[in-house]
Amino acid sequence: MSLIEVKNLTIRFKTDEGLITAVEDVNFDIAPGEVLGLVGESGSGKSVTAKALMRLNGGNTVYDPASHIMLNAPDREPLDVLSLKRERDMILVRGGAISMIFQEPMASFAPAISIGKQMIEQLQLHSDMSKKRAREIGIEMLERVGISEPAKRFDQYAFEFSGGMRQRAMIAMALSTKPKLLIADEPTTALDVTIQAQVIDLMKDLVREFGMGILFITHDLGVIAQTADRVAVMYLGRIVETGAVRQVITRPAHPYTQGLLNALPRLDDLDAPLVPVAGDIPSPLERPLGCVFHTRCDRFIKGICNLQVPERTVVEEGHTARCFDLTQDARVA
Repeated sequence: MSLIEVKNLTIRFKTDEGLITAVEDVNFDIAPGEVLGLVGESGSGKSVTAKALMRLNGGNTVYDPASHIMLNAPDREPLDVLSLKRERDMILVRGGAISMIFQEPMASFAPAISIGKQMIEQLQLHSDMSKKRAREIGIEMLERVGISEPAKRFDQYAFEFSGGMRQRAMIAMALSTKPKLLIADEPTTALDVTIQAQVIDLMKDLVREFGMGILFITHDLGVIAQTADRVAVMYLGRIVETGAVRQVITRPAHPYTQGLLNALPRLDDLDAPLVPVAGDIPSPLERPLGCVFHTRCDRFIKGICNLQVPERTVVEEGHTARCFDLTQDARVA
């Protein structure tokens, strides 16, 4: 059984210009102990999708009636997150069944409250444990994520931590409630490469130890290759390709995925020029008809790609992509 199932997720925002589509017909699932990588450029809808799992997108958000986010925690009945109407009902989800690590932990920790006090507050919110027991668990979690002198650090503030330590403290805080699903939104972007490697290794260890699922959001396919089991490639609110990491990275089927891989620098050929994906991602205010990538695609089929939305095509078992060029009858459709 999947830990979480996202079905037909479509998200729009109310603006002065009307309803703006940010995410459209997104489907994926995550099993216990699995890491799903969600990759794409800034503006692709990755963070909006992730925040939807915890209903954190704000009061101007409109979810399509056909959208469902089913949480299948083993200790309770299946729950559709989008069916919850009251904020107090979301305590079961936010920080309970699902925890989230944000890109910049300095913006997530309250600067005038110690790290430990924030951990205690969270633990007591989701359980009936005493303050003493919450402190013990908080110190234990700081130690498990590799922070030295955890008892001392527990009473310090976020500004007293280095970038890598803040990220580790954020992971410790997210894991202290033993969530079933961890959302990691660009958790290594602001870190140097050595700390990045340490955080990635730590998350792998925690998956093995706790058996949780992870939604790992990034724009870096190199990080995904080292972290995820499966990957979903997102562009302008739609998932355009999905499959096992090895399948997608070694045999990319969608032109957008191929473009992302071609844009990576090559260590075996330092003189090779970088090849960026041509053009810019369109504004959601000017969302293209048909395939959302057709305005930047070098395999564009006039009269098809700009008018019709491609269905998922099976490339190989477990590997699908949305591209008319993959279907034999696309040019005569």
